[in-house]
Amino acid sequence: MEKRIGSVLILLQDKAAAPQVNFIISSHSSIIIGRQGLPVNNSASGIISLVLEGTTDQIGSLTGQLGRIKGIEVKSVVLKIKDDYEKN
Repeated sequence: MEKRIGSVLILLQDKAAAPQVNFIISSHSSIIIGRQGLPVNNSASGIISLVLEGTTDQIGSLTGQLGRIKGIEVKSVVLKIKDDYEKN
């Protein structure tokens, strides 16, 4: 299967869900290139940003599992890796 580059934003509106979110992210660590966590100003919410490289099935598995958690909102963008990029 072709690999893709993706970005995922995770909004934690309920910080009690953080352990479950971290468990799911850790279980998909093989496709994670980078991770950044930030607090949302004047709010009890937080944002986690992930940069990924994996198949659509792998990325979909991660976002699907996260999307089922109460108090979590997930959005993703996935780009196809062009052949020229793969050769370099």
